[in-house]
Amino acid sequence: MARTSKGCCSVLHLREDNARFLLLMVVMVAYMLAGAAIFMALERGNEIKEKENYDKKIEEFYAKYPSVDRSDLDKLLKEHSQAESAGLIGNRRPRWDFAGSFYFVGTVVSTIGFGMTTPRTTEGKVLLIFYGFLGCAGAILFFNLFLERIITFLAYVLRTLHKRKVKRRLGINNNNKDNRRASGSIDEESLDEWKPPVYWVMLILFFGAVVVACSASAMYFPVEEWTYFEAIYFCFVAFATIGFGDYVTSQKAHYKNVELYRLGNFVFIVIGCCCIYSLFNVISIVIKQALNWMIKKMNCDCRMRKKQRGRRNAITPGHLRRMKANTVKVDLNHDSDEDSVSGRRNSGEMISMRDFLKSNNFSLALMQQQLYDTQQRAQAAPVNGFQGGVGPLAILNKKLGQEDC
Repeated sequence: MARTSKGCCSVLHLREDNARFLLLMVVMVAYMLAGAAIFMALERGNEIKEKENYDKKIEEFYAKYPSVDRSDLDKLLKEHSQAESAGLIGNRRPRWDFAGSFYFVGTVVSTIGFGMTTPRTTEGKVLLIFYGFLGCAGAILFFNLFLERIITFLAYVLRTLHKRKVKRRLGINNNNKDNRRASGSIDEESLDEWKPPVYWVMLILFFGAVVVACSASAMYFPVEEWTYFEAIYFCFVAFATIGFGDYVTSQKAHYKNVELYRLGNFVFIVIGCCCIYSLFNVISIVIKQALNWMIKKMNCDCRMRKKQRGRRNAITPGHLRRMKANTVKVDLNHDSDEDSVSGRRNSGEMISMRDFLKSNNFSLALMQQQLYDTQQRAQAAPVNGFQGGVGPLAILNKKLGQEDC
C-alpha cells in the first residue's frame, strides 16, 4: 500500500490558523521584496540624476561667488530647509491658527500624518502622545462602525428583496388576516441573520471610493493648481492614510471661498478615508480566502482546532454528559424552523415546533414551503461559534458570514 504524502503543516504540527499566519508572512515578505526591486528600478536613476543636478548648481554658485564661505552657506541652506518645512517661507498660511490646528489634529486622529505640521515644543510633543492614543482609537472605531453601517444597509436591501420574492411566490397580500400575520412574521426577521456577499461589499466600496476620489480631484486640481493625475495621487495617499506629505491641501495663504473649500476638503477626506479603510478590510477577507485556497493546494493537512471540552465535575457522570451533548446536537440540527423564510439563518436556539406554530401562527401551506426551503439550504448555513479575529476583521467575519474562512 502506497504511502500518502503529508503536507508541510502536518510535518511541522501546525494548526490551520498558524499555517495561515506563516503563509501570509511569507507572501508579504515576498511582496515587499518584489516591490522594493521594482521601485528601485523606477526611482533610483531619477534620484541620482536629481543629486547630480543639485551638485552642479551648487558648484555653479561657488564659481560665480568664490568669496562665499562653504560652511556658512551649508548652515544657511540647513536653516532655510527647516524654515520651509515649518511653513515659514513662501506664500503659506499660518499653520498654528485654529484652522491650521484643526487640520493638524485631523491628520493625527486619521493616522494620515502628512508631516508638514508637527509640534515643535516639548509640551506639544508630550500632549500629542496622549492625544493620539484616544484620537486614533476613536477614529478606527468610527471607520469600523461606518463599515458596519454599509453592511447593515446591504443586509436590509437583501432582506427586502427576499421578502418581496417570498410574498410574490406564496401570494401573500395584506387583505387576508392570516396573510397579514404571515407577512408580519417575515417582516420581523433580524438583519443580523442576513449576510451580504463579501464581493458585493467590496465592489460597492470600490465604486464609492472611486467616485469620492474623482469628485475630490475635480475640486483639488484647479484650486491647488495640480494636474488631475496629481490630485488622484493625493487622494489615494491621503484616503489610504499613507500621508507622504509631498502633496498637501489647504496650504496657501489665500483661497477663493476659503471656508467652503476647507469644508469640502474635510468632508472628502473623512468619506474617502472611511471608504478606503473599509475596502482594505474587506479585501483582507478575500486575501484570507486566497490563503486558505493556497493551503489546500499545497497539501497542508493542518490540525483542526480541538473543540472546547466542558469542565470535569463529580456530579454529572461522563456518559450522561455525552448523552446530553448528543441530545443538544440533535436538537440544534432540527432547529430549522426559523431558517424557513430567509434560508440563511442558523440561530442555534432550541425552539419546539408547537411554540413555533403558536408564536407565529403560520398556515400549513406556508409552513410546508418553509420546511422545503430549509431542506434545500440548510447545508449551506454556516456553523455559529466564536472564531478568531480582532477589530475590523472580527466585525467583517460576523457581518459577512465568513467565520470559517
